[in-house]
Amino acid sequence: MKTLKTTILSAITLLFFSTTTQAQSEVTLDFPNADAALKLAQQYVQGWKDMDVSKLQKNLADKAMIYGLGAGNDSLNVAQHKDFLKESMKTYTYELTSELYLPVKVTNNWNEGEWVLCWGLNTITHKETGKKSPVRYHTAILTENGKEIVGVYYYYDTGDVMRSQGFTITPPGK
Repeated sequence: MKTLKTTILSAITLLFFSTTTQAQSEVTLDFPNADAALKLAQQYVQGWKDMDVSKLQKNLADKAMIYGLGAGNDSLNVAQHKDFLKESMKTYTYELTSELYLPVKVTNNWNEGEWVLCWGLNTITHKETGKKSPVRYHTAILTENGKEIVGVYYYYDTGDVMRSQGFTITPPGK
């Protein structure tokens, strides 16, 4: 009886293991459009560095969406992105440094696609006051066939933003 229980338990474990491993997504750094996707992302970031709206818009697909950029909107289409950039660049300058890029391809998952992950430091300067706010950022740029950008997702270290605005972060009391 003990052998039968062990055999059944082993079979169930193997069955469970095989179904969970099949459901795993595949992520690779080596894919045919990696260099082209990387170039698209670098050109997009260069648009920020040059404060050039047309460079920022150049490689965006008509259907592209931009998420988390700011100004109270959680998502922007291409036209809204352009308007946001024009207004923002009237008030602020942006200095992006320390960029690091990683092209990845994800298959068999909700975030399937060819991505370029980008990290760096964005020092935002208010033109009128000269006040500088260094903000660490991460963008996830979704490309399509190495030809155009279909999504840009912005993430910021909000602690940097809060501290630059004069807030202090106090840990909870003991």
